[in-house]
Amino acid sequence: MKIWHLVLILLLCTPFAKNFAQTDSTLISPPPAPTPEAVVVEDFQLKHNNDQLMVVLPESLSGNGDMELNGESIELDFNNGQAVVDWPADPKGGLILGTSPGGYHHLYHVSAKPGESSRVKRIPLWLSLIPPLVAIILALVFKEVIISLFLGVWSGAFIAGGMRFESFGYYFKSIWDVVETYVIGALADSDHLAVIVFSLMIGGMVAVISRNGGMKGVVMSLSKYATTPKSSQFVTWLLGVAIFFDDYANTLIVGNTMRSVTDRFKISREKLAYIVDSTAAPVSAVAFITTWIGAELGYIGDGITDLENFPGGTPYAIFISSLKYSFYPILTLIFILLLIRSNKDYGPMLAAEKRARKTGEVYRKTGELTSEGGMEDLEPVAGAPLKWTNAFIPVLSVILMTIFGLLVTGFDGTYGGLVDNGVNVASMSWGDIWTGMNNDPSTSGSFFMKLGVLIGNSNSYTALIWASLTGLILAILLTLKDRIMKLEDAMNTVVAGFKTMLPALIILTLAWSLAITTDELNTATFLSSSLQDSLNPYAMPILVFILAALIAFSTGSSWSTMAILYPIAIPTTWAICMAQGIETDISMELLLNVIAVVLAASVLGDHCSPISDTTILSSLASECNHIDHVRTQMPYALTVGVISLLCNGLSTLLGGGWLISFILMAGSVAIFWLVINRLGTSVDE
Repeated sequence: MKIWHLVLILLLCTPFAKNFAQTDSTLISPPPAPTPEAVVVEDFQLKHNNDQLMVVLPESLSGNGDMELNGESIELDFNNGQAVVDWPADPKGGLILGTSPGGYHHLYHVSAKPGESSRVKRIPLWLSLIPPLVAIILALVFKEVIISLFLGVWSGAFIAGGMRFESFGYYFKSIWDVVETYVIGALADSDHLAVIVFSLMIGGMVAVISRNGGMKGVVMSLSKYATTPKSSQFVTWLLGVAIFFDDYANTLIVGNTMRSVTDRFKISREKLAYIVDSTAAPVSAVAFITTWIGAELGYIGDGITDLENFPGGTPYAIFISSLKYSFYPILTLIFILLLIRSNKDYGPMLAAEKRARKTGEVYRKTGELTSEGGMEDLEPVAGAPLKWTNAFIPVLSVILMTIFGLLVTGFDGTYGGLVDNGVNVASMSWGDIWTGMNNDPSTSGSFFMKLGVLIGNSNSYTALIWASLTGLILAILLTLKDRIMKLEDAMNTVVAGFKTMLPALIILTLAWSLAITTDELNTATFLSSSLQDSLNPYAMPILVFILAALIAFSTGSSWSTMAILYPIAIPTTWAICMAQGIETDISMELLLNVIAVVLAASVLGDHCSPISDTTILSSLASECNHIDHVRTQMPYALTVGVISLLCNGLSTLLGGGWLISFILMAGSVAIFWLVINRLGTSVDE
């Protein structure tokens, strides 16, 4: 073979050799790692295995999956249906709420002693209802609220501690946890302390203006307008509506101011407490400019952020549009007027009113908790001038300073929000901040819209502290100016005023402690997850109404109810409407209805709950036995609540809108008048 033949053969074979080498290289290289499959976690259990906490699935699945533990999203690597959770545990232990993307909620108590395996105890979520039910049922049955609340907190502490029956030593310490953990925890909250300090200083102020004759002077001055039992109740209602900007300030100012007036006309303390309580939260909930508006706008804004095909609108505009469905707060204010106009009552309130008119006992003498040692001991000192200004000026200063404090803290909060949103504000002056609000879409709008945003950004607790301290100082200065009392006597009177507040503040602290247990045990999560699957667009207002009322009744807080339900109710309602092809206009009306219902039903549950802070404060300000207040108010609140529930259900079913709501509201007023005349009995003046 010639040389050139060999070269030709090599050239012809080179491509094949190259291809062969490539093919061979591909065959011998390691295969790519398989992508792990995603695991969608449905139901699950927590177990311990070899000192490790495990999430166990009912199926032997492998791959990555997500779930939440105590609200924290974590990614788990499952192998044959099991995944290790890096969760620290100590001998005392703690609660873990597991939430799967499949919608399952399971509560566990996990603890561990050194050298021993973990103890994992499942806590059925329905047990979270026991603490509030124990407190509420015992309080209503035995009419003794302090021990009832204590036992409710104790039962919650025992459940939250893992229900450990096996040892009476270190583990069985739930009775000490009532004070060590829950009462101290309630008092460690700065907002709670602000309410306590505000209440104490209001009590001190009222004691001073009672001793210096100012309160009796106010009674004499108001006698020109409050000349009968009927007119005295109307003046109380009018003051309750006028002080609309904050429910706490409303309750304490109106109750303490009008108590002497209504006592003069033998109006029962139960009736006074009802009027005070039912004009506080309802008017604060629907007024355009209140301390509630900031939280409401925040919840609404967060809820509508990611809605698909949403027609748009600012949270404030949506709130204003939803007011046409706020049946319970508005009808409550009207219902009180009808009771006053008819001079009739029914149920436990009728018995209380008859007792007051016939015997002069404006409060029940036996088992008193909030009236014992009260303001009746603070009669004007001998020779005190009955000058109404000595009381009017401190009370007016409380109102004005509250408004001023809301504006100061509101402008400060708004300035911080504008800076965070990248808005250039020339200075921290009110004028520059007000002008800067026009450059932020979330704060621009009409005068009242901007004012509402300001009040919503305020710190109401700071404003209340400023107001009550100012009122107390002015009351002392006016007393010293007229030489009615010496400084030492005035300060002793202030301390006496503090003492009158202590029984109700003990109740309030225990109610806050109970709220901590219901939060730990996820009472609201159980209620909302149990009822939220009954999903029909037109039934949503009814479902949400019942759910909100139950949560507020069980937790004693309308604010926490709104915080829990708004993030669930808003997107769920809109998603259902979109999935079922409901027109955008009707979907929007249903959404507005649900937004109003969450707020309204929260107030209803608050009114019926013995563990509600505003209900307790109403008893405190009116010096009414707390359980008597709850027993007499509940039938009236439920009467309005049932009619409001029907109105909310019918309104969007009939097409929604202002006209439909007005017609339903007018019909409700007619029904109220029939109910009062049918069930009520005239109270003999």
